[in-house]
Amino acid sequence: MKSWFSHRGKALSLYRNGMTKANKHDYIGAIADYSAAIRAPNIPPDVKAMALYNRALAYSAIHEDKKSAADLTAVLEMPGLPKNVKMEAQERRERIRRRHEMGTDRPAQR
Repeated sequence: MKSWFSHRGKALSLYRNGMTKANKHDYIGAIADYSAAIRAPNIPPDVKAMALYNRALAYSAIHEDKKSAADLTAVLEMPGLPKNVKMEAQERRERIRRRHEMGTDRPAQR
C-alpha cells in the first residue's frame, strides 16, 4: 500500500509542477512535467488521465494540434473514467479539429 501512495504522490507532484508552469504560460515546461508524470511507474489511472488531458491543453496552447488530439484520444480510450471527463475530452478534441480545418492553427512557438 505504501508503494501505491508514493507512486501517486510522485506523479501528483509532477502533475502539479506542470499546472504551475502552465499557469505561467510555460507550456514547454508544463509538457515536460506532464510527460514525466505520465511515464511515472505505476501511475494511478486518474492521475494519468489528468496529466494527459492537461498536456493536451498545453500542446494546444502552442498549436501542436496533432499531439493534443493524440493525448485527448488516449484519455477517451482509458477505461473506467467518468462520463463527464470523456465528454470534455471529446469536446476539446472536436474544437481542435475544427480549428485545424478552419486553418487557424499556427506553427508551434518555442
